[in-house]
Parts: sequence; C-alpha cells; structure tokens
Amino acid sequence: MESTQRAHIIIPGDLLREIDALVGPRGRSAFLLETAREEVRRRKLLRFLESERPAWEAEDHPELAKGAAPWVRQLRQRSERGKPEGGRRSART
Repeated sequence: MESTQRAHIIIPGDLLREIDALVGPRGRSAFLLETAREEVRRRKLLRFLESERPAWEAEDHPELAKGAAPWVRQLRQRSERGKPEGGRRSART
C-alpha cells in the first residue's frame, strides 16, 4: 500500500455534524476515506461506460471464438458429469 499523506479539507459545519452523528468524531477519517474511494470507483465506472472502449477484447477470451453457445454447452456437459444418478449433486463434506 502506498504511504498515507495528510490533506487539509474544509467541510461545512452542518455536514461535519451529520458525519459525526453517523460515525462519531473518531470515525471521520475512515468514513471520508471510504466515501472518497467509493466515489472514485463510481466515477471511473461512469467514465468507462460513457466511453467507446469495449468491455473486453476477443483475444482475451479464446474460449468464445466459436461463439458463446458451444462454450456454454461444454460447461453444462462438464457440470453434468459431476452429478450422481438422478441428477442431484451429493452434499459436500
């Protein structure tokens, strides 16, 4: 993990009181850190969704070269092989 740094921020009094009511004065930093991380993650996702960039590249998924149907069929066949008579899986111990 990268080293931490201090950052001086100014927060309106009413917002600070609301934060304190939720997490207490000793929970401010953790709350603001968690909230900032969530917002950064959200904005990055929004930026990606608004971009023209594809979610994944075909060369990263060679198992889908012949389409999704054959791949799904193969997964189902593998899954069926793991089932005992009657089609139910046994309980794991």
